[in-house]
Amino acid sequence: MNLKPTQKRYLRSQAHHLKPVLQSGNKGVTAAFIAEVGVALDQHELIKVKIAAGDREERAAMIDELVSGTGASVVQTIGHIVVLFRRNRDEPKIALPA
Repeated sequence: MNLKPTQKRYLRSQAHHLKPVLQSGNKGVTAAFIAEVGVALDQHELIKVKIAAGDREERAAMIDELVSGTGASVVQTIGHIVVLFRRNRDEPKIALPA
């Protein structure tokens, strides 16, 4: 899902107070971790995930794996924290601005 700049700005404001829901471990992004992120996105739609990676390239690769594995959109990345959004098709909770 491609988000417009106004939608990203709105989602960043909604995610500001959130704490990271999940944190990747030493094994990186595994299939089980991607599944857990998918479950969290189904429940919350907007989550923060802490990525434990050494350098920026590794962190960017892990984020790309998460996005492709879950179908989520990256709202923001700051350091080791990434904010992800995926609309719940059955029961949408967040109303995005047009």
